[in-house]
Amino acid sequence: MKFFILLLFCLFLSANEISDNSTYNLAEVEGKTTKSSIQKWLDHDFGLRPYKVNYILPYGVRGEAYKSHIPSVEYKNIEAELQVSLQLEVGNNICGLGEKYYVSYTQQAFWQIYAESAPFRESMYNPEAFVIFPIEDDDNYFRLRSLKFTLAHRSNGQPNTKNVVFDNNQSLGNLSRSVNYVYTTLRLQHKSIILDLKAWIPFPEDPDRSDNLDLMDYTGYTSAKITYFLHEHMFTLKGRGNLGTGKGAVEATYSYPLVHNYLFTKIFSGYGESLIDYDKYITKFSIGFSFSR
Repeated sequence: MKFFILLLFCLFLSANEISDNSTYNLAEVEGKTTKSSIQKWLDHDFGLRPYKVNYILPYGVRGEAYKSHIPSVEYKNIEAELQVSLQLEVGNNICGLGEKYYVSYTQQAFWQIYAESAPFRESMYNPEAFVIFPIEDDDNYFRLRSLKFTLAHRSNGQPNTKNVVFDNNQSLGNLSRSVNYVYTTLRLQHKSIILDLKAWIPFPEDPDRSDNLDLMDYTGYTSAKITYFLHEHMFTLKGRGNLGTGKGAVEATYSYPLVHNYLFTKIFSGYGESLIDYDKYITKFSIGFSFSR
């Protein structure tokens, strides 16, 4: 617990750190390219930018304890949650439409910091490659702003444990979860309201080799997200689901600036909070800090 508090404190300080570059005299540096390289190093400018929200939520609580897939491990109903998400622009305007090309990487972790030995309950890995086409639209109430096409992979990095059996003949089950998919996002705007409409489809898989054939029954194929700004306050509301099965999830977030960080709260209710428990209904409240929006 002390380590976690120290880690949170260090992250908080590092996010507020302001580099003093005034002590460096670049005028005496020879060569325009060399001077530019030093300036980029001083500015930490290597092209990486925040993608999804980067956050650390030290306190997340639900009504009952999480179920462990390992009999000797017991989880609690409170845990920490972290997410790191970065993107890098790799090209632009290849088609002459003002489009931009990106690669990104997002990692999300659920950390049972309050349980004995503080294990990570689940870690998820989500690399993407995508292109965003800008759209000029001044005619509609909700004006079209962009169209995004994405190739993505999402997994929890676990091996196939289908044949693992404990000494008491109890099976571990398959802990591996993964999906390859494509999705498109249509972004619209009305004043301070942003609307994202998203639809995705997984690549076909061999039923004998798939880790989670019924994943889409719980996560669905479409989602809608509303982002609303009111002065310095930012609210989001996202819903996704499968109309055929009636399963899905709702997520609401709120953030407010604190110096160079943000107070960040999240409420989740539904299926698919994590890949390991995608078929479990979970309602959870979390609070902490975000370092981007």
